[in-house]
Amino acid sequence: MSGAPRPVRGRRSLLIGCVLVGAILAVAVVSLLWLPYDPSDTSGGRLSPPGGAHLLGTDKLGRDLLTQLMVGARIALTVGAGSVLLGGVLGVAAGLVAGFATRWLDDVLSAGLDILIAFPTLLLAMLVAAVREASLGSAVLAIGLAMSAVVARLTRVLVKRVLAQDYITASRTSGASWPRVIVEHVLPNIWPTLLVNLALQLGLAVLAEASLSYLGLGPPPPNASWGRLLQEAQATVLTAPTGAVAPGVLLVVLVVGVNLLADGLRDRRAR
Repeated sequence: MSGAPRPVRGRRSLLIGCVLVGAILAVAVVSLLWLPYDPSDTSGGRLSPPGGAHLLGTDKLGRDLLTQLMVGARIALTVGAGSVLLGGVLGVAAGLVAGFATRWLDDVLSAGLDILIAFPTLLLAMLVAAVREASLGSAVLAIGLAMSAVVARLTRVLVKRVLAQDYITASRTSGASWPRVIVEHVLPNIWPTLLVNLALQLGLAVLAEASLSYLGLGPPPPNASWGRLLQEAQATVLTAPTGAVAPGVLLVVLVVGVNLLADGLRDRRAR
């Protein structure tokens, strides 16, 4: 039994992904302008049930859970977008250098990228946190550095593929400089594939930030990361399940939305 045509699936994935990511983005934007309570306000009573003054209840410290979740959305998107930006800039730059490099320099850069890719993100974050202490910037730096190697390797492959085309030879024969070739031919041809990959990397960055925060290596309080909320709620998951379920659901919604968005962009590119 055949499924829906690929263009239809692509549009559906893109639409659903936009809705899910847009909803989380809307929550993050609202959190910049308005919050039900101050994130450090502990006057709500310990583990109050949902309802009344606290729509989703409170955590074990008496903080409003809805407020914590809204701040967590902001943290997740900030770290995710910051990591993708840092990893994208460093990765594309390194990939371009490797793509145009001589064979021995290409081999050296490729070996370095393989080592960095094999290096666990969490271990890299521990090293960064040891030097800079756990913070929002440390999380972005650690995740971005780990991500840059993946982007660089993909960029290298794409650049070499473009450089092998006849129109590159024709452009060089007509007198075009290498910077002009990069701007007019290389980047426009590799950007669609890179965009899909960066969208996928955003979902991985959000998961990495949640993992770091769960281990205590993410943004410190009063930054209410979803990963830290999950860690704090694990001891009371049976008596107050909302504290663990809510951040987990939001994390799944954001990651699934980003992946659907990436799938939709990939299908549109394949058409």
